[in-house]
Amino acid sequence: MLLKVSCKLNNFLSIKHGIKKYYSVLASVLEKPELGENVEIKGWVKSLRVQKELVFADVSDGSCAQKLQVTIPKHLKTNDLTYGSAVNITGKLARSPRGQIELLAENVKIYGKCVVLDGYPFNPRTSHPPEYLRRYLHLRSRTNYISAMLRIRHSVTQLIHKYFSSKNYINIHTPIITSNDCEGAGEIFKVLPDNEETVKSMMQQGLNSETVYFGSKAFLTVSGQLHLEAVCRGMGNVYTFGPTFRAENSKSRLHLSEFYMLEGELAFCETLEHLQNIIEDFLKFILTEIRNSNEKDLNLIDKNNTTPTWLNKQFITLNYDEAKNILDKKGMNTAEVGINKEQELALVDYCNGVPVFIVRKFGNIPTGGFGLGLERLLQVICAIPNIKDTLPFPRWPHNCSM
Repeated sequence: MLLKVSCKLNNFLSIKHGIKKYYSVLASVLEKPELGENVEIKGWVKSLRVQKELVFADVSDGSCAQKLQVTIPKHLKTNDLTYGSAVNITGKLARSPRGQIELLAENVKIYGKCVVLDGYPFNPRTSHPPEYLRRYLHLRSRTNYISAMLRIRHSVTQLIHKYFSSKNYINIHTPIITSNDCEGAGEIFKVLPDNEETVKSMMQQGLNSETVYFGSKAFLTVSGQLHLEAVCRGMGNVYTFGPTFRAENSKSRLHLSEFYMLEGELAFCETLEHLQNIIEDFLKFILTEIRNSNEKDLNLIDKNNTTPTWLNKQFITLNYDEAKNILDKKGMNTAEVGINKEQELALVDYCNGVPVFIVRKFGNIPTGGFGLGLERLLQVICAIPNIKDTLPFPRWPHNCSM
């Protein structure tokens, strides 16, 4: 059986390598343009300028921040070629009088026209606020703001795996359905069968509707920490990166009901300094690499995008008493309940924007771990005020569109 599977796989691979390349992605076309080359592109018209003999269309396919200008002879333009239309265009690459790469169209096919007056929510050459875009989750990836953020999100995801692989961490797929509430806060979603017939057929003595399927209560994961701690004791340094769920009744700009969490667990981590160094090195790696690979996307999101001042500075470590004294002087009484979000921001401000570790005196443990929400990291990278604009389909209380 194994031999048969292998033979089929080899046949599939040989067929796959023989597949014709049907069209070009703009990211590759613009990265290494070859003047005079015949190319076929597919994408969406972002702007349209009609002149006496020619029509100029800026086309984007979402693969990069840049658009490709297409010069179309007027006899090829149809009434269906409008702003927002999905198109297939073939032609030759050339350099325009202004020196930019353009496509001289020889054939134009319209996949689907877009009529703004029929209810399309985005107008050409108009910048819409994020609050407005959230009303159209199924369409907002067509805007510059959201498409740039999604490309950055993709790049950050790739860099996370690149970093930990280079440090010899093992990626562990921790379960989404779990029997524990790792955080212990009770802010969890229960997992129950929706089919009543399934519940009836599985019911046994001592079970109820909440325990009938798994034999115990089950929840959507709030953290993979406990699973990482278990695997760490046999695999060494490990990390996980996947969806996490919190049933918090909060609609703030920092909270989501579903988000992606990076968590790591270090074996034989005998000093807190070791853990802090890993976190600092990782964050600086991500920020440096993303600024090199996605500069144009960052500028689309924030025209005032600048390099963070802390990127070349060492992170600051404060023990709890030091942090408490700073807050007390600011009139922010910490009492004995710990430090809240407002006080955390005050401490960062006190340290001139440099990230701060707040530690207890006796923090040394045999293993050490950390957690970092991808969406909050993207807020830092892109200076995005509201966390709901860092992922394509956000979920929060009273909202689960699509």
